[in-house]
Amino acid sequence: WHDWKKPERKRKNLIRLGVDPDHAYAFSRTRKGGWAIAQSPILSTTITLKRLKQRGYQSLTDVYIELNPSFYEPPYT
Repeated sequence: WHDWKKPERKRKNLIRLGVDPDHAYAFSRTRKGGWAIAQSPILSTTITLKRLKQRGYQSLTDVYIELNPSFYEPPYT
């Protein structure tokens, strides 16, 4: 969100991600910062885990499970 910087870039990129132009315009003009926008429905539906995996990003949960396989084991009693 911060890399897109200008509202016009935000609008164009949201449209590329599949948001209709009216919603893209409204969300690109918001005054909220990246932290608040990250929790908004617009980014949670457009920038999904599936898209991030396609781009080559790894889920931190998957990395943690690889490094610590006992994550799913029940605790010893």
